[in-house]
Amino acid sequence: MYISTSSSAASSFLRAASSYTRTRFFPSSLRNLNPASSSALNNQRSTASVVVRSFHSSASRWCHRLDWRSPLSLRAQIRAFNPVIERFQKQFATMAAEHPFKEVLTSLPKPGGGEFGKFYSLPALNDPRIDKLPYSIRILLESAVRNCDNFQVKKEDVEKIIDWENTSPKQVEIPFKPARVLLQDFTGVPAVVDLACMRDAMNKLGSDTSKINPLVPVDLVIDHSVQVDVTRSENAVQENMELEFRRNKERFSFLKWGSSAFHNMLVVPPGSGIVHQVNLEYLGRVVFNTNGTLYPDSVVGTDSHTTMIDGLGVAGWGVGGIEAEAAMLGQVSILPMSMVLPGVVGFKLSGKLRNGVTATDLVLTVTQMLRKHGVVGKFVEFYGDGMGELSLADRATIANMSPEYGATMGFFPVDHVTLQYLKLTGRSDETPQQERVYSSYLELNLAEVEPCVSGPKRPHDRVPLKEMKADWNSSLNNKVGFKGFAVPKEAQEKVAKFSFHGKPAELKHGSVVISAITSCTNTSNPSVMLGAGLVAKKACELGLQVKPWIKTSLAPGSGVVTKYLLQSGLQEYLNKQGFHIVGYGCTTCIGNSGELDESVACAISENDIIAAAVLSGNRNFEGRVHALTRANYLASPPLVVAYALAGTVDIDFDKEPIGTGKDGKSIFFKDIWPSTEEVAEAVQSSVLPDMFRSTYQAITKGNPMWNQLQVPSSTLYTWDPNSTYIHEPPYFKNMTMEPPGVHGVKDAYCLLNFGDSITTDHISPAGSIHKDSPAAKFLLDRGVERKDFNSYGSRRGNDEVMARGTFANIRLVNKLLNGEVGPKTIHVPTGEKLYVFDAAMRYKDAGHDTIVLAGAEYGSGSSRDWAAKGPMLLGVKAVIAKSFERIHRSNLVGMGIIPLCFKSGEDADTLGLTGHERYTIDLPNKISDIRPGQDVTVTIDNGKSFTCTVRFDTEVELAYFNNGGILPYVIRNLIKQ
Repeated sequence: MYISTSSSAASSFLRAASSYTRTRFFPSSLRNLNPASSSALNNQRSTASVVVRSFHSSASRWCHRLDWRSPLSLRAQIRAFNPVIERFQKQFATMAAEHPFKEVLTSLPKPGGGEFGKFYSLPALNDPRIDKLPYSIRILLESAVRNCDNFQVKKEDVEKIIDWENTSPKQVEIPFKPARVLLQDFTGVPAVVDLACMRDAMNKLGSDTSKINPLVPVDLVIDHSVQVDVTRSENAVQENMELEFRRNKERFSFLKWGSSAFHNMLVVPPGSGIVHQVNLEYLGRVVFNTNGTLYPDSVVGTDSHTTMIDGLGVAGWGVGGIEAEAAMLGQVSILPMSMVLPGVVGFKLSGKLRNGVTATDLVLTVTQMLRKHGVVGKFVEFYGDGMGELSLADRATIANMSPEYGATMGFFPVDHVTLQYLKLTGRSDETPQQERVYSSYLELNLAEVEPCVSGPKRPHDRVPLKEMKADWNSSLNNKVGFKGFAVPKEAQEKVAKFSFHGKPAELKHGSVVISAITSCTNTSNPSVMLGAGLVAKKACELGLQVKPWIKTSLAPGSGVVTKYLLQSGLQEYLNKQGFHIVGYGCTTCIGNSGELDESVACAISENDIIAAAVLSGNRNFEGRVHALTRANYLASPPLVVAYALAGTVDIDFDKEPIGTGKDGKSIFFKDIWPSTEEVAEAVQSSVLPDMFRSTYQAITKGNPMWNQLQVPSSTLYTWDPNSTYIHEPPYFKNMTMEPPGVHGVKDAYCLLNFGDSITTDHISPAGSIHKDSPAAKFLLDRGVERKDFNSYGSRRGNDEVMARGTFANIRLVNKLLNGEVGPKTIHVPTGEKLYVFDAAMRYKDAGHDTIVLAGAEYGSGSSRDWAAKGPMLLGVKAVIAKSFERIHRSNLVGMGIIPLCFKSGEDADTLGLTGHERYTIDLPNKISDIRPGQDVTVTIDNGKSFTCTVRFDTEVELAYFNNGGILPYVIRNLIKQ
């Protein structure tokens, strides 16, 4: 761990640690260090290494106090007996004896004698360039130094990282070995399906199937399956969980089988919380101790919001599911993950948030700034005096939304711990600060942040709250686009009257029909959650009430939230406003919002109402939250409650009343909005350390429904051909030990022609399965009733459903359809308009390759491996875009699809491409003749041609492509061992 020293007093961090993290991160031993014990540390060259040793010390002492009653210690003991891990640890110990940097392996002594372990000291390298490295780059450097064997990780790799200031602009390739892998169930189910399928492939090829086992700790949290079916009820949690288990029994049984069939895999049962909040509060190790070697925790996860852990100073980011599988499976013993050494944007924070401004307002502001600056593929590192004004939860909120501002990671060094250690060892708080070098710089005075929301269709389209009414009216007028609905003037005041459960109701454009406190981004932050409760309380006391036809819900990210809402007495008022707890998981933010009341749905559809959803999530792309909410706004939990009370987004909170109180007087926004002091008092009195301990002591025990699931004990999975949830994918059919080699593209048709900002939600939606879609027809043909369709996300373990769900978003805009919106395309040879799946199958049956044309930011959004797997199954051989989202581009490579970028200033329109042409992509015949980032020629059938850049960014990605994808590559290498 590499630490900054630019923050406030250490006591504030201990309070934050007690409130927001597991106390095991910072045990009592850290608080009781004797100043005399610092004598052995005085020869270190920087404050950073001192704090590293403090962390190592505390982590080591914690490890020595393991208790069999602790779920985590039990897991650690099980892992210790895993023979695969034992082989790895022996290999690790042997490597250490011959280590190129063994001279910097430094002992961490115990105060009373002996040692806690050893760590690789970067200051001991005696290189002045290290002092100026960003802390996030130091984590990469420590990993390279520790894992250097001059085979997988070479001395030249270490030098590249040390010389980061000069090498990062050159896009050099470096290796990185993450300490662990994190999964959630939407991405975890297909990952486990792939592992099971890979075991079958190993078996068919006559190799040892036990080689398909994770070599690093893998944690899978089942959090994406709960849907908001039941609301406004004290029994909502239980009823929704019962429905969740009924719908997902096959999936859950499969995951429970995987938890026993694969070593080193922990599955956290449903109902425990959202993966990123559980990671922040429980799973994050901060410091690892492997066979006596201490090193920083790091993690890659199959959800793009894995970055939330960066708020704790743990390096983590999202990768594709297939990348994660390779990382957990074989790359530890074959080769590390390959990545381009990133640039680092330094983001300086100063000042303090004004009264009434929330962490959500801050993160939406930061998101807009960074998206405008351009940080795709880069690290963002926060620093400055303003850091001391942010709680750990505030930092985690900002780090969580790294995908929304486009960065690989939004990193917060562990600065408070530095100050605490300095105090405990009798040192001064005034520590000289070494100036860091960054690739570029941004600065934000926290006092300039103002209340805001984001929408109506993208997370980085921030709208100051005071401008919301004007912005909404502009959106109604603007042409259809990210900020427009093109509603005719004469239709803008339309009122849809209907009957809701026998009582009169009405909707207008902008009426709120979904109001959801949801998502890891905000439910992990006690200040905004308790703030929402205070808004509800003030509204109740004044006589305001949320209209009954608004679908309200509260889905906390962990059981801790429930405990402190009850402790504060505020859950009672949230319930009175309809915000009953509906479950513990990722709900509305992922599209699991459930159905609207039929009367509301009919009023919207029959009158073409632009209905709104307001949610405390991180994603608001079209078609994601609900098919009937065309306007979706991200807001803080207190604002979610405020907009629910107002019933519309068409309101100026500064000037217009929210409603009429019980005394007949108008109630305004300022009357229900809590002060910063009120929120702080609620946090101080209600968020207690015992809440975290008691919640996570029981987290792996499951619940009766989970514990009753019966699963086989076999290590090979028995595929049920009739299952519509779990199906053996075709990836390894007819696979041989000989790689297929390079393949170009010849005379391919264009399957789809897109503009900018096509997201993974457009490519592979996670929400409901439309009744007329190819996936619906497939399920109906197999006897699945419409009420049991569930969602695309829940059926990711079945490739037959997911292939039919590829490009199935009802808001898809495909230029081949000349402005028509929907999941269809033109079959170019016949001119027929078909569902995308049906057109793709017709191309495949005729032996034709296909490509996709796209604009900028192709594949932005959640890191769904199915957004690459689906196109591969449809026969797509290449995607030509202006630019790609980082994870999606690597996913395409991992599935054998060629990612190509138009040259700067060019795109399909400037080149005159309509999508009705046929395309040939000329690649060299030998993989050795292809270089990362080289230019290739694309020829079209009218005789014209243009040049593109092939986006194989590393030599390792070329190896994947040569093998037909990342998973066949891993299998072949495991067999060769």
